[in-house]
Amino acid sequence: MTAPHTLLKSREALLLIAGTVLLGLIALRAPDFVAPGNLAAVFTDSAILIILAIGQTAVILTRSIDLSVAANLAVTGMAGAMLNAAHPELPVPLLVLASAGMGLGLGAVNGLLVWRIGLPSIVVTLGTLTIFRGAAFVLSGGEWVNTFQMSPAYLALPRETLLGLPALAWLAVAVIGLAALVFTRTAAGRALYAVGGNPVAAVYAGIDAGRAVFRAFCLSGLLAGLCGYLWVSRFAVAYVDVAAGFELDVIAACVIGGVSISGGVGSVAGAVLGALFLGVIKNALPVVGVSPFWQMSISGAIIIAAVILNTRAERAKGRIILRRLDAGQEAGA
Repeated sequence: MTAPHTLLKSREALLLIAGTVLLGLIALRAPDFVAPGNLAAVFTDSAILIILAIGQTAVILTRSIDLSVAANLAVTGMAGAMLNAAHPELPVPLLVLASAGMGLGLGAVNGLLVWRIGLPSIVVTLGTLTIFRGAAFVLSGGEWVNTFQMSPAYLALPRETLLGLPALAWLAVAVIGLAALVFTRTAAGRALYAVGGNPVAAVYAGIDAGRAVFRAFCLSGLLAGLCGYLWVSRFAVAYVDVAAGFELDVIAACVIGGVSISGGVGSVAGAVLGALFLGVIKNALPVVGVSPFWQMSISGAIIIAAVILNTRAERAKGRIILRRLDAGQEAGA
């Protein structure tokens, strides 16, 4: 258990160093970018990505993947906005709970299809991605819900400030803290690592692998539903194509943060650092005058580099295990 834990720490430290170096290079071209106020704004801008990346991390840890998170966000955000427009007298916390609950239900559908029917998660969530987008279109009739149709209270909540940071940023901090506690201090969290690391051994240890996968999809759906409200209220508009393609950014944040697609390896801290690294890049490149085409290329290159780094680290770990086995056999001889 010590080696994987140490490996995780080194990955996170490496990403933290890389992020610091990146900020230093950006400061040479745009000193104002690294001002505390602007960095706080970058964190707030990355808050939704951070929350979704934490949910995706839970899923990936179990050797699964959720491609439907952005579509879940779109349909729950649309439903919440339409409900607010039709009944502005409803309390905002109730509407937030409704969006999160709907997201939880959609995540549970994914989890049940993977768990009970045994379908590959990539196939299931690719299908539900399309279904959820279609549901958003049917629900709205293709129409937008704009600023003037939503109540001021519904739009104001994520913008409320405390100690200089908006509620959106503080909510991301709360999710990070709760997720870190669940992942490292609860049986359900440890089950995610056990199932992804060695499903057969997990079953022999008495862990219900299917139930662990189901819980991971439920968490991902719950956070996607919460982000549905946050996205719509922050940008003050709801439409069918909200967050189109954003699931790729979510997965990229996890991969950059050292979450292994093979399962069993990753952490909340890594996912958060990956999301922030991606957020810094997306916010900084336009400031330093990089072409949008190069921005996409640079982001893609970073993702590929992260995958290569993760793969090499996992191979190295396998070689270490083999060397230990060989040494044990020689000692026995």
